[in-house]
Amino acid sequence: MAGEWEVVPAAPGDTAELHVLTLACWVGEALVNDDLTIPPLHESVADTAASLAQWDTYVVRVGGRLVGSVRGRLEDTTWEIGRLMVAPDLQGRGLGRVLLEHAERAAPPAAAAYRLVTGKASQANLRRYQRAGYRVREVLDGPSGPAVLTKQRRRSGRG
Repeated sequence: MAGEWEVVPAAPGDTAELHVLTLACWVGEALVNDDLTIPPLHESVADTAASLAQWDTYVVRVGGRLVGSVRGRLEDTTWEIGRLMVAPDLQGRGLGRVLLEHAERAAPPAAAAYRLVTGKASQANLRRYQRAGYRVREVLDGPSGPAVLTKQRRRSGRG
């Protein structure tokens, strides 16, 4: 199935579907972390639209349906990766890994490291990110953490 996934830049017309995908994915995160206050659950469609101007956002469609997304932006020399999400019915098929690898490759040359966050009780996410070379650096203070993970960027021409 990985061969059929084409990761492309998000367009303004993706906003509504991107918003729905965010809600579908973060409800599970909220339940796992026992935290209904996580920001993605409280953002509006207008917030999602505004985020497209603040982040390099990428999407995957299958059969016309938006099924995955990831975003990144440079903060000093760290490439912040966020909102890595796969439609709940397609999770476990490798799309998350494809999106994470794409986000890493999309980092500009100035990025020396990658950073992402996930809920401190999100064991599946933590395992996935650790398998990809990320390490937990700190757990922030809050009901769900979050756990902050980082990875140094290799300079061998690939992320």
